[in-house]
Amino acid sequence: MTGTAAGGIRFDQVSVAYGRNTVLDRLDLTVEPGEVMALLGPSGSGKTTALRAVAGFVRPVSGRVYLGDRDVTALPPHRRGIGMVVQQYALFPHMRVRDNVAFGLKARKVPKTEIAARVAEALELVGMSAYATRYPRELSGGQQQRVAIARALAVRPGVLLLDEPLSALDAQLRSGMLAELARLHRELPDVSILYVTHDQVEALTLADRIAVMDRARLQDCGTPQELYRTPRTEFTASFVGNANLLPVTVGSGSVVFAGHHLEVSTGEAAAGTTATLCVRPHLVGLGDGPNTLTGTVTEVQWRGSTHRLHVDIDGHRVKADLRELRQPPALGDRVTLHFAPEDAVLLPTVDAPAEAKTAAGAVHG
Repeated sequence: MTGTAAGGIRFDQVSVAYGRNTVLDRLDLTVEPGEVMALLGPSGSGKTTALRAVAGFVRPVSGRVYLGDRDVTALPPHRRGIGMVVQQYALFPHMRVRDNVAFGLKARKVPKTEIAARVAEALELVGMSAYATRYPRELSGGQQQRVAIARALAVRPGVLLLDEPLSALDAQLRSGMLAELARLHRELPDVSILYVTHDQVEALTLADRIAVMDRARLQDCGTPQELYRTPRTEFTASFVGNANLLPVTVGSGSVVFAGHHLEVSTGEAAAGTTATLCVRPHLVGLGDGPNTLTGTVTEVQWRGSTHRLHVDIDGHRVKADLRELRQPPALGDRVTLHFAPEDAVLLPTVDAPAEAKTAAGAVHG
């Protein structure tokens, strides 16, 4: 299945406002042909507005939207050659599966002789060929979502927009659909996918790159590994994965946290300045080792294969995710934690506007 529209998306300083309320502020971002880009952020961050600007459902007050080399800013949605899947599936209840999938093709006046073959192709791609004659009410939530994806793919789009497509599914179905979407991405290497989600697991699992949104602006952008292992801002560190963010004073090749001297890379940070040290909980160990921290256990959570400890260190809570312990410490116990120097990232204390600008400038690289 090959896209008929040129792939790739480019936001060129796109802003969207409702009255005096700016809901998307100068977004500058490129999604390469064949790339899966996740827009990740909390509610109200601007991610769905960005997707709707690509779809043509909202008009920017400034900036331009490009699909491939086409400026589509002023084009109506039906002329953009995109496929879109939303959270609520939006299937027609009175139509059978095959007719739902054919709907977009008929709207585009595809020849009748072609429609049946393209419907069959799309249903085969999502594993729903055996359900072509059923009605939506006869399908599970996951099956309905597959049909919605088939309908979007039947028009052979160069760009596929997914707006929180799995949020209405339970955890097990969501996991299965993530695997299916990953498979679809491998089988449709020319289709660019813009995936809006607030779920970090979905973004980390599926995306080639993640654009982190907050307060209507792009805050950071990079591969899942880059954003998880070496976040550039406190917001990215806290929103992409789980993080211990420890206030520290920078020394020469080390930092001080709550009276503990910790050996970490300080980069270009000046001695005597304050900063934030990011350490992922799963990289914190129990017992002696490099960079030890001593404190009091305030909470123990059993999570099946792991225990999460919450440890109070001079008024600061530090989390440690440990492989399931046979005899976990009790509340009030004094424990020692440790982490390797290479597992910590030093961040500026405050996300300055210049950082967001740097992140935006890096998205084209």
